[in-house]
Amino acid sequence: MAENQKTRFNVSGDDLVNAVKKIIHEGNIRRVRLLQGEKPLIDIPLTIGASAAVITVLAAPVLAAVAVIAALVSECTIEVEKIENPKD
Repeated sequence: MAENQKTRFNVSGDDLVNAVKKIIHEGNIRRVRLLQGEKPLIDIPLTIGASAAVITVLAAPVLAAVAVIAALVSECTIEVEKIENPKD
C-alpha cells in the first residue's frame, strides 16, 4: 500500500505561482494546500496518473486562482502531499 508524505515550505507571494507550477509538474503529488499561518487558503487535489499535457490544461484555472492569492499575500506556506511507494 502506498504511503502519503506531507512536506511544508514557505514562499513569498512573488514566487508562489512558479513554485506551484513546479510542484504540479513533478508528479506523484496527491494534493497541494496553500496556507497562511494555519488557515487554509486553497486546497488543490491533483489527478494521479494523468499525462503532462492533460495536467497543463487542467492546471490553468488553478494557477489563475493561485495568482490571485499571490497578489493578496506577502508570504504563504505550501503543503505538498506526495504519494510514496514502499520499497519491496
